[in-house]
Amino acid sequence: MADGHRIDCRRCIFFYITWDRRFPYGCKAMGFKSPLMPSMEVRQASGVGCLRFEPKKGNEKGP
Repeated sequence: MADGHRIDCRRCIFFYITWDRRFPYGCKAMGFKSPLMPSMEVRQASGVGCLRFEPKKGNEKGP
C-alpha cells in the first residue's frame, strides 16, 4: 500500500482479534499480536505502511 493511505486492518483478511487482553489485535501475515492496530505497529517499527494488506472478499472499498 502507498504510504499516504491509512490502512484499516479490520478490512484485511489477515487481521484477527486475540484473547490476550494485553495484545488484543493480531496479524496472521506478519505473525504478531499487538496492543495497537497491526498497521500502526508496522508503521512505527519500520516507517513504512503495511505491505501485506489484502481486502476481505466482498469489501469493494479497499484500505
